[in-house]
Amino acid sequence: MTELKTVPTDLSVASYISTLSPKRQEEATKLIEMMSTITKEHPTMWGTSIIGFGHVHLKYATGREIDYFQIGFAIRKKAITLYLSIEVNKRVFDQLGKHTKGVGCLYINQLSDIDLSELNSILIESVEALTRLK
Repeated sequence: MTELKTVPTDLSVASYISTLSPKRQEEATKLIEMMSTITKEHPTMWGTSIIGFGHVHLKYATGREIDYFQIGFAIRKKAITLYLSIEVNKRVFDQLGKHTKGVGCLYINQLSDIDLSELNSILIESVEALTRLK
């Protein structure tokens, strides 16, 4: 079985954020605030560039099992990548604003492009969906 490459590390979230531009630092801080409130968990670095919240053990229909975070994000050059449950990401986010999607990922150029209240609802729904899978 292939080992998951994205695992929690002892790297400092604050140190990672300090490497970002001031605008991206502000956006990261806002996302940390939102995700910490939703999960009631502290942020943890997963790998070198993903900030994850909480922990979930998932078992797929194929029998594959992984340990992963409930929700998380990464600040990339072109976009903010938000990691959601795959089930939630299947739905249409009509009210969110400018975004694109991938499997389990939501891409946003900047937080000012979206409705933060709608994002908050999506994040809550994502965490709840994972809770039902346990």
